Amino acid sequence: MPTEGKTPLPALAIAGPTASGKTAAALAVAEALAPAQPVEIISVDSALVYRGMDIGTAKPTPAERARVPHHLIDIRDPREAYSAAEFVRDATQRIQDIRARGALPLLVGGTMLYFKALIEGIDDMPPADPAVRARLDAQAAALGWPAMHAELARVDPATAARLAPADSQRIQRALEVWQLTGRPLSSFHSARDTARDAGPLRIEDVFSLEPRERAWLHGRIAQRFDAMLQEGFLDEVLRLHARGDLHADLPSMRCVGYRQAWESIEGREPLATLPERGIAATRQLARRQLTWLRGMAGRTVIACDEPQALDRLVQAVRERLQAREPSA
Repeated sequence: MPTEGKTPLPALAIAGPTASGKTAAALAVAEALAPAQPVEIISVDSALVYRGMDIGTAKPTPAERARVPHHLIDIRDPREAYSAAEFVRDATQRIQDIRARGALPLLVGGTMLYFKALIEGIDDMPPADPAVRARLDAQAAALGWPAMHAELARVDPATAARLAPADSQRIQRALEVWQLTGRPLSSFHSARDTARDAGPLRIEDVFSLEPRERAWLHGRIAQRFDAMLQEGFLDEVLRLHARGDLHADLPSMRCVGYRQAWESIEGREPLATLPERGIAATRQLARRQLTWLRGMAGRTVIACDEPQALDRLVQAVRERLQAREPSA
């Protein structure tokens, strides 16, 4: 049962870049531990929360979700935002519920902001303010996001230094926090820098799928994007576009792949270049994810491009559970 105070709730996690095989790895672990230790999977993915976004997110199939219980998938409409604070709240509740059923919570995904919040906890930043966001969007339309990035560098140089000038979503949020509170976004994060393990997940309980060879991951990304197109990804985005209540600046439509498809549908980019642009954007995402993971000391690294990767992962999980058994 969970302990009181700041002691992390018992949970394990599988993190990794996109296309590293996280879904297959999670199912392999769950089925290897069953029936002696039931497992339930909690998605740590900011795209899987959205209903109707199945192909482009590589969402676990209904058959896969029937094999092992999954949580925090299909819980939001694409027009709705879903914050890291909401995720931590929901994931923590699921962890508690799963442990109460005698099962093991297995957190699986690639949204590194969510993992950071789970490990370090999260400060009480203000929620999104539609009026402020509309004003920032109008300014960006007139000046461009590089100019907005320059403004962010003036008021919050620490946050601006880690954001690309075209990262509109995060620039907007940082400026929004500044305008709402008068405090830079970095000041909220820095309060956690000396308070490690303040959330419901411990770094040493994270298993990270990382390829030894970047070319292996690049090949899988290209194969998967091509497969998504064959499976009807463009039709999926066309259906979302036809709703009429979604637009390109929503967090859901900023997801990798969806952003590029939306640009093609609206004629801002040639449809013929969609595969190239989608694959390039996915590679950039994977690079950012790997950079974050490699800065996380204490994780257990599994070389996901090795032939016996799943066997090594299952064995590592068993050893971790045995080591924790006295305090679980």
